[in-house]
Amino acid sequence: MRRRRGNSHGAEGVIAIPGGRIPMIALVQTLAVAEYLSFHRAALALGTSQSSVSTRIKALEEDLGITLFDRNTRGVRLTEAGRRFVDQVHDAMGILDRAIQTAGMQSRGEDGEIRIGVHAITPGCFLNRLLESFQTEHPGVRPSITEGTARDTQLMVREGQLDAAFMAGNYEIPDLNCRVIWHDRLMVALPARHALAAQQNLEWRQLAEETFLVRHNGTGPQVHDLIVARSAGKRLTPAIQRVDVERSTLMSMIAAGHGISLFVKESTAAAMANVVFLPILDEPETIPFSAVWSPRNRDPLLSNLLALATKMGRSHPKSDSR
Repeated sequence: MRRRRGNSHGAEGVIAIPGGRIPMIALVQTLAVAEYLSFHRAALALGTSQSSVSTRIKALEEDLGITLFDRNTRGVRLTEAGRRFVDQVHDAMGILDRAIQTAGMQSRGEDGEIRIGVHAITPGCFLNRLLESFQTEHPGVRPSITEGTARDTQLMVREGQLDAAFMAGNYEIPDLNCRVIWHDRLMVALPARHALAAQQNLEWRQLAEETFLVRHNGTGPQVHDLIVARSAGKRLTPAIQRVDVERSTLMSMIAAGHGISLFVKESTAAAMANVVFLPILDEPETIPFSAVWSPRNRDPLLSNLLALATKMGRSHPKSDSR
């Protein structure tokens, strides 16, 4: 089988050895002669003169202190030392080529790892669709997902532990970039047997005497602040119970009648039995969801992710119909 040759490494490249330096082109020419077993044919393939190939390989043999090729009137053949040397150079060139290809893919945002902070991912939600689309378009990229609060993931972006974080809200952060990507409508989750569950929609005043269950993690802190903000100056703040549970457990607690909570509309696709979701009629606006990233992060992977998120966000329904 013919050994692969290549001339993409250039004549300017050199490799240091004890007592001297070997031009990369000398190795490329050695591989070509080993492939064709002919100095003349190797020179034609490389677009150079036979004398240039012969001179370089002779100098390489002197530098290495071994004979690579037996030359006679019948042609050229590799010596045993030459065969071992050519095999190892061929393997090394393959490693170098792969390194160059990998670097090129990374520079184009086609290879590597991207670290993303999220508040939660549920089947069919925007973030789930975004990550699936990104993986399809960039199969060589490995997403690393961290779930946390807006405060925690924002801090990790600032410290360089995450490339981007997606969080509920619109932010103005002096040292970070923020872009609203999509919007969604706020819904209240109630037990199916709740007295209000049969209505088409609700108003905030009807929830004043309810107990809201709010997670410590994910969007929990923002849900807490939203409940307080909607009650300020108008009515008593509802009872708010902080719970250190995952989203599925929170749903089970609501179904069992321990309280109610707030979600966005796209979260209702992953609803469980005995939980009813109703829109809040007097909620003034949809909830923005933003991407936050460091302006110092110039990774092409991040640029590709943000571009795709922005594109998908433009076509995402705002769910703001009453």
